[in-house]
Amino acid sequence: MNPSLEYQRLLTRRHFFGRLSGGIGTAALASVLSPALADPGSRSGFLPGFHVPPKVKRVIWLFMSGGPSHIDLFDHKPGLKDHHGEELPASIRMGQRLTGMTSGQSKFPCVAPMFGWKQHGNSGLWLSDLLPHLGQVADQLCVVKSMWTEAINHDPAVTFIQTGHQQAGRPALGSWLSYGIGSENQQMPGFVVLISQGSGNKTDQPLSTRYWGSGFLPGEHQGVRFRSQGDPVLYLSNPSGIDDSARRRMLDATGALNQMAEESFGDPEINARIAQYEMAYRMQASVPELSDLSSEPRSVLDSYGIRDGNEDGGFARNCLLARRMIERGVRFVQLFHRGWDQHGDLPKQIRGQCKDVDQPSAALINDLRQRGLLEDTLLVWGGEFGRTVYSQGSLTKDNHGRDHHGRCFTVLLAGAGVKAGFSYGTTDDYCYNIVENPVHVHDLNATLLHLMGLDHTRLTYKFQGRQFRLTDVHGEVVRAILA
Repeated sequence: MNPSLEYQRLLTRRHFFGRLSGGIGTAALASVLSPALADPGSRSGFLPGFHVPPKVKRVIWLFMSGGPSHIDLFDHKPGLKDHHGEELPASIRMGQRLTGMTSGQSKFPCVAPMFGWKQHGNSGLWLSDLLPHLGQVADQLCVVKSMWTEAINHDPAVTFIQTGHQQAGRPALGSWLSYGIGSENQQMPGFVVLISQGSGNKTDQPLSTRYWGSGFLPGEHQGVRFRSQGDPVLYLSNPSGIDDSARRRMLDATGALNQMAEESFGDPEINARIAQYEMAYRMQASVPELSDLSSEPRSVLDSYGIRDGNEDGGFARNCLLARRMIERGVRFVQLFHRGWDQHGDLPKQIRGQCKDVDQPSAALINDLRQRGLLEDTLLVWGGEFGRTVYSQGSLTKDNHGRDHHGRCFTVLLAGAGVKAGFSYGTTDDYCYNIVENPVHVHDLNATLLHLMGLDHTRLTYKFQGRQFRLTDVHGEVVRAILA
């Protein structure tokens, strides 16, 4: 591509005002705009950058990496008990391609869940007994049981649900949101990632940084990973012997040199680097305070399940950090919790995984609701695919595994813009195929963008001569689940 043409293309009003010294142009613009236009949550209007009035200001995605079993947790099929141990009928499997883990099996016996089920709340939503805390907030949940994806292995499936494409190189959903509407707090990035290791499969698949990468979008829109130990963000602290004033002078000098280079070459990545340096400097003051949970009452820590001696990491702490982040204006927070890839020893591993996430997930919903944040925050809970109804490996009285399954799986939603206490989509009696209201990965992402005030067909970026978007040329907003 021609760098000069790319530079000219990027010099939009947004970039023009963003580069004015001290934000004077932005302040002047804000002074003449009406309050309705300046507030994306107002009833009478929304920001000019939005395509539709946004119902959601921020998203927290609790990503269950590895693929939690919808059969054992959300999609109640009591009739499976009658088929336990029986061969999965060919009319149900319909020649589905298999992963390398089960392609050598000669038998595919069905496995009914080993755990009990209950109906919860006024809505009567069915949930596994492994999720008692989520059962207490069932009337806040929108359960989509008819999700599906073409991917059958972890890396392409996670890449697909995060970026809209099975191959690497595309921007993540959080990066698209950062590019489209930015952050509400200039002291924090618009897209933050937190990672925890679960009690399930300890040798789970790795998490690649491209799952929260910016792809071909400017680099400042990539997700910023916060660590659970040491500095929350690498290299955030000043080097030994360098104080804040020296750091500021160094950044000013580096910025001046980078600005000269940008004016000479017109490379848009130079502007991205300048923005990243400045964000890192601002985060030096905001991040330490954010990560310090000492100001949280003991009752709040207990509600999330954060115990003494366990306040330096884990899913529970990350859920609380997610709430603190959105309070400070972060648009998109994504928690990756590993350990859901249960090809064997599922009964033991899924108990541990549910113990990890059940209480903190429910506590986060309650915390957001009590603080008045749930009315403009959307929480998403789910993984990259589901699990097979048939056993991987031998089926015994108290043990079995389940393979990857993309034909149907479940995602939970809660909060702004979606129906509460609502179930959508139906699978067959084997939890194997969708029989009503399928929701593709592209449909889910289109819906999330719509709730944030963005039309997925109009949020595009020109790269290598083509206009790219998160949903490629697919996707429909799932209006049936919208409140």
